[in-house]
Amino acid sequence: MTKKSGMTFKTRRRLALLILVVGLPAYCVVAVSIMSVAPRFPMVLELLTYIVLGIGWIFPVKSIFMGIGQPDPDA
Repeated sequence: MTKKSGMTFKTRRRLALLILVVGLPAYCVVAVSIMSVAPRFPMVLELLTYIVLGIGWIFPVKSIFMGIGQPDPDA
């Protein structure tokens, strides 16, 4: 029984679901709101910013999502 993040598998699975259902849509709204208030960038730079924002959310929560698709190792 290895716990990389200090949480049980069940807790990590529930937290991952909460992040996907609540956190990710909220992050999208915040990111688009920030981009709409920011000064207008050239199209390529704006596209690059959206790509970075679209990928950047995963790094802080990567440890929670690792192994979630696998069967419960405690079962």
